[in-house]
Amino acid sequence: SGNRVKWIALSSFLVGFGSLLLAFPYFSVKHFESEAKIEDICSATKSFNSLVRSKSSFKASYVTFFTLGQIVQGIAGMPLYILGITFLDDSVPTHSSGIYLGISDAAAILGYALGFATGSPQLPHSQNSTSGAATTVKTSGNALKKNWWHDFIVAASLAWSTLIPLLCFPRIIGDTAKIRDRKRREFHLFEKDLQHWKFGASIKDLFGVVWIMLKNPVFLCQTLSKATESLIIIGASEFLPIYLETQFILAPATATALTGIILIPAGALGQLLGGIIAYYLEMSCKALMRFTIVSSTLSIIFLVMIIFVHCNPVRFAGINENYNGTGQLGNLTAPCNEHCGCSPSLYLSVCGRDSTEYFSPCFAGCTTSKIINNEKRYYNCSCIKEGLTTADADGDFIDALFGKCNMYCHTLPLFFAFIFSSIVFSGFCGVPLTLIIFRIVPRELHSLGIGITYVIVRIFGTIPGPSLFRAAGESSCIYRDMNKYGQEGHCWVYNKTKMALILTGICSFCKMCTICLTLIGFQKYSYFVKERKNILHDISAQNTKEKKKNTML
Repeated sequence: SGNRVKWIALSSFLVGFGSLLLAFPYFSVKHFESEAKIEDICSATKSFNSLVRSKSSFKASYVTFFTLGQIVQGIAGMPLYILGITFLDDSVPTHSSGIYLGISDAAAILGYALGFATGSPQLPHSQNSTSGAATTVKTSGNALKKNWWHDFIVAASLAWSTLIPLLCFPRIIGDTAKIRDRKRREFHLFEKDLQHWKFGASIKDLFGVVWIMLKNPVFLCQTLSKATESLIIIGASEFLPIYLETQFILAPATATALTGIILIPAGALGQLLGGIIAYYLEMSCKALMRFTIVSSTLSIIFLVMIIFVHCNPVRFAGINENYNGTGQLGNLTAPCNEHCGCSPSLYLSVCGRDSTEYFSPCFAGCTTSKIINNEKRYYNCSCIKEGLTTADADGDFIDALFGKCNMYCHTLPLFFAFIFSSIVFSGFCGVPLTLIIFRIVPRELHSLGIGITYVIVRIFGTIPGPSLFRAAGESSCIYRDMNKYGQEGHCWVYNKTKMALILTGICSFCKMCTICLTLIGFQKYSYFVKERKNILHDISAQNTKEKKKNTML
């Protein structure tokens, strides 16, 4: 009942304010310096040589600003998602809503994915990166200040740049009165339940209408379908970087950036095309449901194809290779390195000249190292006995190079093609599901209906999605380090085949849920339409009978 445009403008202000809260710690951190020195080679005299010195004025109180910033962003997002799209729908004809909602949803996906693409350069290069690394890592305050906070300032500036244009909008666009009246006369599933309902401002009235909506099977099926679709996008964005990093041996920053590159065009294009198709074909509710079922089926087909796109696993000493018969599978320690006292918590993978990957130079038994042309090389490795020997400029024979072994796998473009197509067809469902909700809910309750939808989407989609995919991904771990207290730590090596099955399995299950829920909604909607036609037919027959009776009198 309020001025929706003003609420949307307030949301834009809060988005900018929340971004500034997230950037605030930069302006308060006076000094940050961290220096780590690591001896990664085999040493017979030291069990584990690692010295870390850190000096920082960063305080735990700054976490408060990060938390407040996220809370403000969460509050600001709801009016944008709920009131923004209802204002759009109320201002355009019924069949034109699709193209506008498609643009709106595409922009939301675009912003979410751009966060991955712009944030990935801020990620530190992990120790299992394929690039060379020195044994001394030093991060100064100047390097820290040049990076992370810029994105938040840009986001705040973009959000606040929309304030004046939004405030110039009228409460109701003048030439849309006929459109709203026409929509008010359209058939809605809640006509029978709400025809005697007087909408008030009390909490009792609110819960009464919410309960009526939740009892409607068509509305509930569509909202749950949006939750399963959200689960796929949010969960895949959480799991996909780890999947790319493991399957195709990519650095964390590269894997995260590629995730954004996949999600940006695919998700946005799917949402936009879904809205455009619904607009040009002027789909009815039944047609929108059929379109959702067909596009979900095509998405599952491309998901299943991902299973067949993989790279052969590399030989990994102690994991799937037993040190040429001298060690045991599942044990990184073998007779050739037991005198080194290596730590399983220090993961610095090296590739030996025998085309076998080792957990660290220490586990390969390497005693010396050199950095030549920014590439670290290891010598005198007691566990490496086979393979071609290559001498460096000093005449020393190189036994191992820092980084993972090259698997000579060229299936990444094919994986991109399949996952891109799957996300596009999955995105087709977004706008039709929203349009169905608008068609079955009375115009006066559009904001409430979308609000209920997003509550369900959060509860069953965006909140559990990352945790579900992360837990499923961790279940494919085949080697995890242990700290000195015997507690499990970070997972370093994954089962690639199991990861592929988990990714496709969860996403395919979510799409199957969308198909099943849409089928149930289609049946229930057909029943309601048939029931209404029968009622109208009975009323028409009754009126005809009364007219004949009056004529005879």
